[in-house]
Amino acid sequence: MGNLLLENIVLDDRKCDIHIKDNLVSGIYPAGEGGKHVQVSGNEAVDCAGKTVLPGLVNMHTHAAMTLLRGVGEDICFADWIDRIWVEEEKIDPEYIYWATKVACIEMLKTGTVAFLDQYWYPSAAVKAVAEMGMRAVLSYVHLDHHDKSRRLAQQEECRKIYEESLDWPSTMDFSVAIHSVYSVSREQMQWAADFARDRGLKINIHVSETRKEVEDCVRAHGMSPVKYLDSLGILGPDVIAAHTLWLDEEDIAILAARKVTCVHNINSNLKLASGYRFLYDEMRDAGINLCLGTDGCASSNNLDLLEAMKTSAIVQKAWRNNPAAMPLDELLAMATSNAAAALGLDSGRIAPGCLADMIIIDTDSSFFLSNAPFLANLVYSAHSDCVDSVICDGKFVMRGRRTEDEREIFAEARKILKRIR
Repeated sequence: MGNLLLENIVLDDRKCDIHIKDNLVSGIYPAGEGGKHVQVSGNEAVDCAGKTVLPGLVNMHTHAAMTLLRGVGEDICFADWIDRIWVEEEKIDPEYIYWATKVACIEMLKTGTVAFLDQYWYPSAAVKAVAEMGMRAVLSYVHLDHHDKSRRLAQQEECRKIYEESLDWPSTMDFSVAIHSVYSVSREQMQWAADFARDRGLKINIHVSETRKEVEDCVRAHGMSPVKYLDSLGILGPDVIAAHTLWLDEEDIAILAARKVTCVHNINSNLKLASGYRFLYDEMRDAGINLCLGTDGCASSNNLDLLEAMKTSAIVQKAWRNNPAAMPLDELLAMATSNAAAALGLDSGRIAPGCLADMIIIDTDSSFFLSNAPFLANLVYSAHSDCVDSVICDGKFVMRGRRTEDEREIFAEARKILKRIR
């Protein structure tokens, strides 16, 4: 594995040289002094003048291969949208997942994401795509039995099989267990999936309280909210990553905090499907809940741009709370980096010696960065994701000068897949 010396790059408002050895940050030195500490031979020196480095972003909830399902359900409510999605998903196969996931990786790299938590079908096909694109991912087996016993048993067997395969996955890939939701998965299957994951030390991810209807239906069916119902089944815990958590009461928040559940805000998807917008960020943060950001899938949010999600999350919080200080920039960045890394058990989300070398390089040579405003303010509120010049994941350039490998071929193959499934 080659080593890198990033020279004259801005980190935390100061110019420095960053040495990357293998897949770790080896040292950080004042600008111009890296060469005194690092032997020139065996290292590629990269002049990064005019550029700023940040930890790579981590997308904590998506369905990556939905990149080829954009637009299948526009201007309709969540209940109608998900019925349409399930019909479309009957057509997909491992080849679809492979190419659609590659498209997703290109899109995420170009918008500054280095790692993601995926909840979608055929993870064995997805892992090949992600590994070839050089990204980091946690890929889930999705339990979705629609309360049908035959599906339940088949999914249990398949989950076992793919878990065994995952033991040979690359070190940048992890396997997790997904439970789609309380309304689409039987109690028996949810408990089996949670037990399976815990016996093997795996993460569990699940959609929770995404819509008002989901909560009302759960109260009618079980006499309690989705959070309380999951807790009554013993499913919630520090290994659980709950997507959406939009419709919560005080008791729900207290339970999520007590069980140390990580919660993921997916603002653009929630807004577009009119699922809601009052994500209780302050209340959940103050309760001690680890909070992260996701884009959801392209069939609902329509893109995988986490920088865009950061801006939307912040301005919506400020608007509905009537408080311009809501969701400040440092907390917003943490949601997209260090909070997410902690949830996935990664020693990243920050740039410091000994940490994984997962980082993005921002080109500040544009009108958006001319002012003396704080860098993060210009990045989040002024610039667009095309300011992401390069991405380093696991110590290697996986995008450089906004170019990723085999883009044209990947798009051509994706068009063939689209033609076939449509």
